[in-house]
Amino acid sequence: MQSKLTFWVLTAVFVLFILFLYGPMIAIFILSFQGPTGGMTFPMRGVSLHWFADLFESSRYGDLGGAFGRSIILGLLAMLITVTVSLFAGLGFRRRFRGSGVLFYLAIISLVMPGVLTGLGIGTLFTTLGLQTNWLISGLGAHLTWTLPFGLLIMFAVLNRFNGSWEEAARDAGATRPQVLSQVTLPILFPGLIAVALFGLTLSYDEFPRSLLTVGTKNTLPLQVASLTSNVTTPALYAIGTLTTALSLLIIAAAFAAIALTGRKR
Repeated sequence: MQSKLTFWVLTAVFVLFILFLYGPMIAIFILSFQGPTGGMTFPMRGVSLHWFADLFESSRYGDLGGAFGRSIILGLLAMLITVTVSLFAGLGFRRRFRGSGVLFYLAIISLVMPGVLTGLGIGTLFTTLGLQTNWLISGLGAHLTWTLPFGLLIMFAVLNRFNGSWEEAARDAGATRPQVLSQVTLPILFPGLIAVALFGLTLSYDEFPRSLLTVGTKNTLPLQVASLTSNVTTPALYAIGTLTTALSLLIIAAAFAAIALTGRKR
């Protein structure tokens, strides 16, 4: 009897936790389909795609399309750089060398520094050098201080479980170093690289504090949405959230499909 009661109590706690975690997101998804006369709260006044269409037809949302494009470009560049650096850094750290410990902590120290301070430091550096902050230069550098440490930690964890005997077997069979890397090491590490890519893209795509003082005069999507919250009071804000979340889910689904396809090939 007591075990049954414990089970139902734990189930109720878990359900409440899930509602607390995803309830606001679900509410935003639902309210984004408000009718044309609907507001930002319940009850629903009809169901329509009016606010999604309004995002593309109305000019009151500013350069929303440009901000979205800049965030996508920044995310893709951060993803490519993070994957490349994390891969070769992980391979390099497989063997201990003088100063490896210090170098490792220097690489991940930006994780414990507040993002606003990181952005302030980069913005101040550009000002001191007489350079103007730009979303594609200083903005990308600021995002990499956030994405690279995560990529390195993931790759170190993946390589910690890597069995080097597979590479030795390939070399014994006559494979050259490039062949071992391309035909043995990379296919085995591919799921880990996908994880690094997802972190690099998503962390850059929705980064706010490090973008605030480093992107210059052209906003990224998080900055644009933050500026809209002060003058837009319609479900269009929820429509933005629904579209960006749907895009993120599509990217995650594509990543899992790539992992499954590679697993079959392996």
